[in-house]
Amino acid sequence: MRVVTVVRIPPILRAETGDRRDVDVAGSTVREVLETLVETFPGLDGRVLHEGRLQSFVNVYLDGADVETFDGLDTAVAPDSTLLLLPAMAGGSCGRPDFDVTYTQVE
Repeated sequence: MRVVTVVRIPPILRAETGDRRDVDVAGSTVREVLETLVETFPGLDGRVLHEGRLQSFVNVYLDGADVETFDGLDTAVAPDSTLLLLPAMAGGSCGRPDFDVTYTQVE
């Protein structure tokens, strides 16, 4: 029996899945689920996995817990599991305005 897991697709990747938020994917480990996901939706190749490794800018949560706290991609999944793909966030500002300061000596 193949385990089927729900994979929750973030908005930034939904164009590759036909705008589907949730996709049912077979696999008994996180790795198998993600490989099957990429095989089913080739547009995700390189955006989720690259040469069998999880892209550094993608975090994967299994039932709310980061898979890195378990066995990473080799973590087993249950039939009622949900995998959440979460792209890492970057950018922003340090909160300081960007301006040039000129000092004038007062005599």
